[in-house]
Amino acid sequence: MVRECSIAAALAVVGEQWSLLVLREVALGVRRFDAIQAATGASRATLGARLRSLTDSGLLERIEYREPGSRARHEYRLTPAGRELQPVLTALMQWGDRHLTGVEGPPLTVTHSGCGAAVRASLRCERGHVLPDTGHELTVQHNR
Repeated sequence: MVRECSIAAALAVVGEQWSLLVLREVALGVRRFDAIQAATGASRATLGARLRSLTDSGLLERIEYREPGSRARHEYRLTPAGRELQPVLTALMQWGDRHLTGVEGPPLTVTHSGCGAAVRASLRCERGHVLPDTGHELTVQHNR
């Protein structure tokens, strides 16, 4: 029996390397095709397919813009659903910083614009208790 799982459903939308890299770049404020391509290294065909998929899935919206004297082009912005992936992107970056960077340290740091402190993703229950990243204090309930 295959387990029904929200993680599997989410991975069907964002679980491909290029999709996550596109979301990373748009979350960092990179919105135009050529700039996203330069930042990710994706081929034009791959990037076009990922942008279509993420737009069709409701994570990105495509907005027309026009530079003076140029034809209309499109840029990409996160939708509310796409913005809700920020904790996931932060958690992946945090894990990679902890387990995959060398002595040179992480390639970038994310800070809170309000106070300048480093941002961390963390597990917290609805009553405000901060849980260990290990998941040791989690209990799973099957609803179906």
